[in-house]
Amino acid sequence: MYLNCHTYYSLRFGAFSEVELLELAQENEARQLVLTDINNTSACLNFIRKAPEYNIKPIVGIDFRNGVQQEFVGIAKNNTGFEVLNTFLSTCLHTESEIPKRAPKLNDVFIVYPFEKVMLNAMENFEKNEFIGVSVTDLRKLPFSKYIQFRDKLVVQQPVTFRNKKDFNAHRLLRAIDNNTLLSKLPREEEASEEEKMYPVTNLYQAFSTYSFILENTDRLLKQCDIFFDFSAKKQSQNQQTYSGSLSEDAAMLEKLCLDNVNQRYPEPSKKVFDRMWMELELIKKMNFISYFLINHDIVSYAKQQGFFHVGRGSGANSIVAYLLGITDVDPLELDLYFERFLNLFRSAPPDFDIDFSWRDREDVTRYIFNRFPHVALMGTYVTFKYKGVVRELGKVFGLPKEEIDRLSEGLYRKEDLDELSLLVLRYGRLIQGMPNYVSVHSSGIIIAERPLQYFSATFLPPKGFVTVQFDMHIAEDVGLYKFDILGQRGLAKIKEALQIIICNQPENKDFDIHNVNAFKKDPVINNMLKKGQCMGCFYVESPAMRMLISKLKVDNYLGLVAASSIIRPGVAKSGMMREYILRHHDPERIQQAHPVLLEIMPDTYGVMVYQEDVIKVAHHFADLTLGEADVLRRGMSGKYRSRDEFKAVEEKFIANCRKKGYKDEVTFEVWKQIESFAGYAFAKGHSASYAVESYQSLFLRAYFPLEYMVAVLNNGGGFYRSEIYIHEARMLGATIHAPCINNSMAETVIYGKHIYLGFAFLRDLEARTCAKLLKNRSEFGDFTSLENFLDRISISIEQISILIRINAFRFTGIDKYELLWKAHFSLGHLQRFEAQHQLFRLQQRNYEIPLLQTTNLEVAFEQLELLGFTLCSPFDLLVEAPRTSFTVENFPAMLHKTIDIYGYLVTVKRTNTQHRKEMFFGTLLDQEGKVFDMVLFPPVAAKYRFRGKGIYRIYGKVVSEFNFLSIEVIKMRKEDYIQDPRFAD
Repeated sequence: MYLNCHTYYSLRFGAFSEVELLELAQENEARQLVLTDINNTSACLNFIRKAPEYNIKPIVGIDFRNGVQQEFVGIAKNNTGFEVLNTFLSTCLHTESEIPKRAPKLNDVFIVYPFEKVMLNAMENFEKNEFIGVSVTDLRKLPFSKYIQFRDKLVVQQPVTFRNKKDFNAHRLLRAIDNNTLLSKLPREEEASEEEKMYPVTNLYQAFSTYSFILENTDRLLKQCDIFFDFSAKKQSQNQQTYSGSLSEDAAMLEKLCLDNVNQRYPEPSKKVFDRMWMELELIKKMNFISYFLINHDIVSYAKQQGFFHVGRGSGANSIVAYLLGITDVDPLELDLYFERFLNLFRSAPPDFDIDFSWRDREDVTRYIFNRFPHVALMGTYVTFKYKGVVRELGKVFGLPKEEIDRLSEGLYRKEDLDELSLLVLRYGRLIQGMPNYVSVHSSGIIIAERPLQYFSATFLPPKGFVTVQFDMHIAEDVGLYKFDILGQRGLAKIKEALQIIICNQPENKDFDIHNVNAFKKDPVINNMLKKGQCMGCFYVESPAMRMLISKLKVDNYLGLVAASSIIRPGVAKSGMMREYILRHHDPERIQQAHPVLLEIMPDTYGVMVYQEDVIKVAHHFADLTLGEADVLRRGMSGKYRSRDEFKAVEEKFIANCRKKGYKDEVTFEVWKQIESFAGYAFAKGHSASYAVESYQSLFLRAYFPLEYMVAVLNNGGGFYRSEIYIHEARMLGATIHAPCINNSMAETVIYGKHIYLGFAFLRDLEARTCAKLLKNRSEFGDFTSLENFLDRISISIEQISILIRINAFRFTGIDKYELLWKAHFSLGHLQRFEAQHQLFRLQQRNYEIPLLQTTNLEVAFEQLELLGFTLCSPFDLLVEAPRTSFTVENFPAMLHKTIDIYGYLVTVKRTNTQHRKEMFFGTLLDQEGKVFDMVLFPPVAAKYRFRGKGIYRIYGKVVSEFNFLSIEVIKMRKEDYIQDPRFAD
């Protein structure tokens, strides 16, 4: 009887989930109901999936509204009707057009107009599929309305939005957030009626007992509705079923591609190569994943034709077929990659192919996919209300002052000190927290389906113009839609741009193949650099934590880097197994402490679970689970499946099987703890290997073309560190760094020999159009000869020319910048903030008598600090008091286990918590010679000494060694003062 039910996917309107709606229906003995969220179908598939568990017949539709004004409700008679509704809503969302007052002709759809709307618009002449919806409240008016005569058109439309008063209050707060207004000023028409709730079915029948024909009409309508999606384990994939249009042609094409490429990948292919290839092909055919491989091959082939770099990773990297097709560049035989992680008969989903492209190329690849295949959409995702965001939003709604909102948001309060409004913010914050705020776009997922995506949901059009579905990847997998992951990363862009820069800057040294990774793996220069942790700017190996791990393990080869790439992940680290791995790596005797079965399963990692497939191996060989059950465990690591019954059942069987095999509970639960701790954060081995390939490419460039590579790093947004640190690194590698220059700089950073000129983009307040005009004019008419020549050729405001002069971009003139600023003000000052207009007759710039002015080095440094965000001189030059000690990293070995008094310029800080939730910090700094060192503040010290932003710190601590990695345990520290800015000194 309930034709108009809302969940919290009626965004910033509804107050509970689709599962809670089913629970509510069960409590009120409703056996069928219609989910109709407002202009949204996000919840529909999961509502249909879960309904049988509550013995409820699911029916779905859409509540079509303009703002909060309900126009009509569309109810799908069947799957065709659902697609029709989704297509209509999608059109409205794509074109940002209003919902019409009257519904268009929609086949296999029932339309229900709310009684109030019908009366207001004096509607008549209803189509066969159109009805008038009457709520319990409307019954007071119905007898006095002419619509009592429309007996065949009246149905029950009791909206359901709330369960109780708390839901209604949450709804009002959501409406206030949506309207960006104080709760006290929320217009009444922006709220739903508090009467929009579900009554026990018997009560609803009682309310409408006088009008039994309305109940009969409603029952007849509901009986005509039936919708079905297959969510079973044996469901058919809904992805595009064939690549060529024929299954047999697809199979022949895949086989031919493998055979055509086998000699390229393996110059002398062995029987082992062909055995693995045929085994994989047979399984791929059996599981109907052929089109999935061919589509990925098509995407990669297009990218290669365009000269785009890519990295194929994910579990698909365990496949020799993927390697032969060029989807991945990881040889699964070389690394003994576990085939069953890639594919097994119990796996319902196709293998994961995460394909990375340069962040500059990704959009072009995405556009190609949308043009190449008929039914494509981006995957949706939900941005939910997080604690801080909720507190800030509700703080505004309740009218709290900013200071109070900040205090609540940061958790800097004692509950007993809070007033009533602040307590309300926290109370209702907990209620709203976790609710979806809006539907967004998944970071990488693309769906390529067999049929239009509107069959599954409505779609919307984000700013970049790619159609996006209204559901997320989890429900997509449940219904048989498996995403293609097309990602953008900056590491590939750095490699690609570095190659272009090398061609320009060192054309004589351009004859090398960046894809010859096998040669890089054996290069002692690269491996020695890796071993020392000299990896600044290199993909995935430059962070302090990774540099520290590599140094502790003395990684000097590809396989070691593959392991390190996964060990560093939170899952392994959290379980304590990262440390155990390092200990076993250094102490062969300690390896014998591993359980013999685990050591036999994972000899390469000393019996420690490091990779995702280790979970499958352990579950299958250690606990005798089937490969299907082991795959449930593997999927359970994603976190989303942890609450599912199938995962819990496998957990119970794991423990029971171990007991049956005679393992002690202590051993069983320790192994289980390791499995649990992975929590979706461990990599598949092939995934780590793919990352390691890209790392070696960037390490090669860092080793042999360090300055060109650093310029590419700077031009692609840096990396783990801020740009200033990469500029420093380039200087340490032999570059001469120049501030932006009118005649030598471009928008991005450029290099001439060993001279690096920072790009105009580093000037934070310089407008892009100013830069564009400057570069266009210089390209057409040559270098600028003086400030006057520049002002004659470029229309520019005094504010913009001042930025260029202050950064000393006219230093080629040999004139002090203060004098240039005077000249600029004499020439342009009268124009105030406006740019000089193009004049019919250009006036010759006059020469003025300027007093003698001289800029100091300190003034230059502070100008750079203001305009660039950092100085090009040593930050130690800015200290009020020169360093009293000269200790550097070079002194660490001699000072081992002794205290040291050292100065360091802060590079980065990582905050973390101990097991006892005590705060501690890891810091990375530069010493007075510009070399990197690390320090740790354990909880007692961290509680006393805080980091106070970028700058120089004086550190007193003990030099310690862990696996020969030297760092400082801080005893005390303080931030040193910079001198007063001389530009503003008295």
